[in-house]
Amino acid sequence: MSTIESSVSSILLDRVAEWLTNSSLAGDELENIVRGFCERLTAAGLPLARVHLSFSMLHPLYDALSFTWRRASGVTIEGFRMPAGQKPDRFLQSPYYYLLDNNLQHIRRRLLQDGPNEFPIFEDLRKDSITDYLAFVQPFGDGSVQGMMGSWSTDHNTGFSDDMIDALLRMQNHLAVAAKMAVLGKLANNMLTTYLGGDAGKRVLNGQIRRGDGETIRAALVMGDMRESTMYAEKEGRQAYIDTLNQFFDAIAAPFNRNGGEILSFLGDGFLAVYPCGRHKDPSKIACEAALSAVHQAQARVAELNRDREQKGLSRVGYGIGLHVGNVMFGNVGLKDRLTFSAFGSAVNEVQRLQILTKKYGREVVASQAFAGYCGGEWTTLGEEKLRGIRQKVTVLQPRAPAPAINVDESFREAVQNGLSEAEQVILLHRDAKKQVKHTSMEKFIQ
Repeated sequence: MSTIESSVSSILLDRVAEWLTNSSLAGDELENIVRGFCERLTAAGLPLARVHLSFSMLHPLYDALSFTWRRASGVTIEGFRMPAGQKPDRFLQSPYYYLLDNNLQHIRRRLLQDGPNEFPIFEDLRKDSITDYLAFVQPFGDGSVQGMMGSWSTDHNTGFSDDMIDALLRMQNHLAVAAKMAVLGKLANNMLTTYLGGDAGKRVLNGQIRRGDGETIRAALVMGDMRESTMYAEKEGRQAYIDTLNQFFDAIAAPFNRNGGEILSFLGDGFLAVYPCGRHKDPSKIACEAALSAVHQAQARVAELNRDREQKGLSRVGYGIGLHVGNVMFGNVGLKDRLTFSAFGSAVNEVQRLQILTKKYGREVVASQAFAGYCGGEWTTLGEEKLRGIRQKVTVLQPRAPAPAINVDESFREAVQNGLSEAEQVILLHRDAKKQVKHTSMEKFIQ
C-alpha cells in the first residue's frame, strides 16, 4: 500500500459513532452493524485489512457468534459451541486466551514477515500480508458472561500509528454498546424461539403477552409420543434416559419443525406440532400432506436411530403418532404472572386420544377420517372409537401403503454417529438472514 497520513479525522469518527447509535436505536441486526461499522472505518481513512469480532451468547444451543470482515470480500459469519469440558490446544495458544489468562484488555504485535510466530494464528495472518495486529477483550458489564473479543489487522507497510490505535480504542467502546443492544435483542428472540417456537415467539415479541390473548386458527395437528418411557427411566437411569429422550426427539420431532410445521410444545416424552392453514379445502390439503410427509421422514429417522442403537447393544425406541385436522385456540393461558403459549380445544384433545389409540391397534401411525380425507391416497380403516368428551364416534385409519423409502438427512446421520443432537449440528442464530451461518471449529474464534 502507498504511504498515508497517520492522523485520523475526529469529525469522520464522530459520524461513525453517530451511525452506530442510530443503528442501535433502530434495532439493526448484529451482522449489519458489524459490516457497516467496518466499511465506515475504512471510508474514514483507517487502513483496516481485516477485522475479527466474536460475541459470547446466552443461547440454549450455542456459545458464540463470530464475524470476520475482510476489505476484499466483506463479512463471513460462523457459530460455535464449545465441546463440554474441552479447550482446544489452538485456543490455549491464541492471543485471546493470552488476554483472558493474564487479565489484559489489549495485546498488540507487529508481524514481520520473517519474525517468530508467537501465536499459531500469526502464521495465517502473515500469508495475508498483515503487518500489525491489535487484539482486545470487551466485557458487556461486570460479572456478565456476555462480551466481545476481537482483533484489528492492517496490511499497511508502517502498521498502525498511535493516532490509529487511539481511534480504534475509542470506536471499540461505541461498537460494544451497539453490539450489546443487538445481542440482547437477539437473545430475547433466541429464547422465545427456542422455548416457544418460531411463530409463537414472534407473536409474543409483537405484543401478544396478556393472559387470554389469542385467536382461533385451523391447523393439521400431530401428536407424537415415545413408548415405554417409564421402563427406560427405571432401567437406564436418569442421564441415560434423558439422552435417549433427546435422541428420540431429534429423530422423530425435527421433521415437523419444517415446511410450514412447528413444534408447539413438548409434553413429557411427547410433542405437539401444528401446521396452520386456511379454512378452505386447498390450504387444509396442503397442510395435511406436509404433515404426512414429515411422518414418513420421522419414521425413516427413527429406523436409522434404532439401527444405531442396536449396533451399540441398546434397546429399540418405539413410538406412536396421531394425526388430525381442525380448529384450535392459539394463545396465552395460565396465571397472570406465569403464562404458557400453546394450542387448546377439542381438536387438540382428539389428536391426543388418537395418538393413544396407536397402542390399542398396535400401529405406529393413526389418523382421523378428516385428516385422511384431505391427504388422499390409500388408507385402512381400523375401527370407530368413542373418544372421551366427543359425542360422535371417530373413524380411525392408518396409511395402507408402507412409508416410502426416504434418504435420511445427512446431518441427522452424522449426529447419530457422533452422539450430538441434531440441534447442535445446525446454527439457529440468524436463521432468517440471507447468508447461511456456518457451524465451525474453535479455530475461527481465536483470530
